[in-house]
Amino acid sequence: MVLASSTDAPKLTGGHFVDQAKEGHVVVIDAPREAKSAVWGGLMSAGAIAQGATGVVISGNCRDVGEHRDLGFPVYSRSHSTVGQSPFTRPSEVNVPLTFQPQYPQPLANSDSLFPAVTVNPGDWVLADEDGVVCVPKDLEEKVIELAQKGRAVDDLCMRDIKAGKGVQASFKLHRGK
Repeated sequence: MVLASSTDAPKLTGGHFVDQAKEGHVVVIDAPREAKSAVWGGLMSAGAIAQGATGVVISGNCRDVGEHRDLGFPVYSRSHSTVGQSPFTRPSEVNVPLTFQPQYPQPLANSDSLFPAVTVNPGDWVLADEDGVVCVPKDLEEKVIELAQKGRAVDDLCMRDIKAGKGVQASFKLHRGK
């Protein structure tokens, strides 16, 4: 997405951007940081479902949260706005790499730098839940699966021991080595 006033950005071709969503894919949208309007609403979710998309992740605002929930369509965004996309922003390109910059105003405590930018390429895995969003480059899928399975197994052991009253510190030391 770009600001509607942008004359430098390419014009979208091939029809409405939602109609270009692919079956089984997650739609990833990068909205201009200064845009206060939503770039995704309930009608977009209905269209994405019809195309077979599995969700949307927005670096920007969405609206119609109840409609997405009623449709059973997962929508993750930085924030919400009651104002719709038009005439404030417009789609520019689809199926292109997107680079997302962190939006923290300053480094986190005890950190020398901010999180690095993340580039999402077509075909990468994009996973989201209420805790956040991650991008897994397609060439790292197997390694990430392996590490995630190991991490989950360790956390399951910690949870078992903590629920049994062994304490967080003792459980971490036993299973995480900390």
